Amino acid sequence: MYRYLPQQIFQQTQHRTPRALPRLLLLARNISTLMSLTPPTFGGVDQGVSLANLPKSHVFTDNLPPDPSTPTAKDAEAKPRPGPGLVKNAAFTYIKPEKTADYELLAVSPAAFDSVGLKRGEEETEDFRALVSGNKFYEEHYPWAQCYGGYQFGHWAGQLGDGRAISLFESTNPTTQVRYEWQLKGAGTTPYSRFADGKAVLRSSIREFIVSEALNALHIPTTRALSLTLLPKKKAQREIVEPCAIVCRLAQSWIRVGTFDLPYTRNDRNLTRKLADYVIDHVYGGVDKLAPPRDDEPDGPPNRYELLYREIVRRNANTVAYWQAYGFMNGVLNTDNTSILGLSLDFGPFSFMDNFDPSFTPNHDDESLRYSYRNQPTIIWWNMVRLGEALAELFGMGSRVDEETFTSSGIEQDDVEPLTKRAEGIIDRAGQEYKDVFIGQYKLLMSRRLGFRTLQDTDMDEMFSPALDLMEKLGLDFNHFFRRLSDLPISAMEETEARARAADHFFNANSAFYMPGMSEKTRVEARDKAVKEIADWLGKWRGRLAQEEGGLDDETRKREMKSVNPKFLPKNWVLDELISRVQREGERDILHKILDMSLRPFEDHWGPQSEWDEEDRLCGEVPPQDVGMQCSCSS
Repeated sequence: MYRYLPQQIFQQTQHRTPRALPRLLLLARNISTLMSLTPPTFGGVDQGVSLANLPKSHVFTDNLPPDPSTPTAKDAEAKPRPGPGLVKNAAFTYIKPEKTADYELLAVSPAAFDSVGLKRGEEETEDFRALVSGNKFYEEHYPWAQCYGGYQFGHWAGQLGDGRAISLFESTNPTTQVRYEWQLKGAGTTPYSRFADGKAVLRSSIREFIVSEALNALHIPTTRALSLTLLPKKKAQREIVEPCAIVCRLAQSWIRVGTFDLPYTRNDRNLTRKLADYVIDHVYGGVDKLAPPRDDEPDGPPNRYELLYREIVRRNANTVAYWQAYGFMNGVLNTDNTSILGLSLDFGPFSFMDNFDPSFTPNHDDESLRYSYRNQPTIIWWNMVRLGEALAELFGMGSRVDEETFTSSGIEQDDVEPLTKRAEGIIDRAGQEYKDVFIGQYKLLMSRRLGFRTLQDTDMDEMFSPALDLMEKLGLDFNHFFRRLSDLPISAMEETEARARAADHFFNANSAFYMPGMSEKTRVEARDKAVKEIADWLGKWRGRLAQEEGGLDDETRKREMKSVNPKFLPKNWVLDELISRVQREGERDILHKILDMSLRPFEDHWGPQSEWDEEDRLCGEVPPQDVGMQCSCSS
């Protein structure tokens, strides 16, 4: 059993929301066989088109209800900028970005340019710079802010919404036909700003810009970042007064679980259905793109809403498996930060793991460790149950979901019991599917990281868990462990002494036997014991590789392992240094360097040999004072 998850992934919770369907006790005790999902892919192209020629649309605002106070773009343009307030029976509010006279385009992501279908060099044009700084928009695609709610730290927070993010339009890549919604984060106040200022500070903007593209380079489903723009004369008060910035970010959809939470808690059945149909038709591209029906359907053929729910569950299970396999932690996995496409979304106090600690949370406000590494699979499932509650009436009605009496009047008394039973069964089975997909994808990723081409039933207990035990016990860096394993010459490690010498490869200044206050005798004894434990595991690993066809071929194995085990990750200490050098010292080249390394994380080197020492430092040991660095939610 995977010891770095709670024994019971699914938790019992109490029903607090208005409608009658009970929350569910979902206990999944049996781990099923491997189920693999392919993560969303983002197509690159050798040549793109200009910004002017990029096909644009506003399908979101065409198909969903607007804020009644400004029902058209013309109304929004004619009225003063609205203040904060409740927005009901609506999916969005028309609102344009606030203009800023002074701005500096700090960086763009060439990978994001390729994904969206924009030609390289377009960032030099005034049109592009004005657009991503909030100084230009297309009147025929009037900007908007999305309305949603959410559970934050397990408690209902009410209406939230895009308080500083404004969507500009959607664009379709002419080659891949993938559609992206462009959004400016930090572009000004909206009706959802509540008491906030609608700004984003440079510190958090740098972090989101880099991590969005780093995750994509690791093949982890994520929203994207196209550009980073400094607003040098705008300041915002956070813990201190900080300069502001705007990230132009992209997603195939910005709809999240919280988008469904809000109409559900307001008993707005009409909006819930409109949102669900929009996601099916215009985000996923039709029912045939959703999870296929199961062979075993005890309640009869599934309707489109059940298939939608299962697809969202599967995608989120897939993504959290990637997070666990690569040691990534979001830090704030509220329902408003959980994507209906399974994208890593809204980056605040995120982190990649330093020394392996399953209880670590990068959020220093998370005293209960709710969003720790260990708890991420549990929390994402908790969020999926909240989504299940919001959609339960729709998939609980089965084949009768489009009957006029239901669509106009809702549930009749005689339907309550069978609907509830059907909905509970669907969510129960989705819970098992979530666990199957998660465990299957996690096994697959860990196998690849260890150099295995096949999966064996014993790998979890004999290879994965013992390796994690050693990392935790000995204070080993999680991702360095896999990269350094990639470099080991297995062909020369048949003997115990060779494996013992190789153990030194994994230690660092933060390892457990370098703890302050240890006597030299205790330190030596602890180190000798650690060497033996790693050497023993390496012996088992070599034996497991010997069972693979060509598994002891160093050249092939190293190449394959290095293609999935990054040398560089934008860890918190690297980002902290980057922020300091850009914000306080006015450097710009370091931002482009870190971006390049993030976009190509599996390389051995990125620049000329004169830069290798600096690259190795940025890929190397975490400074002892920065191990386990935490961040606040402020951005």
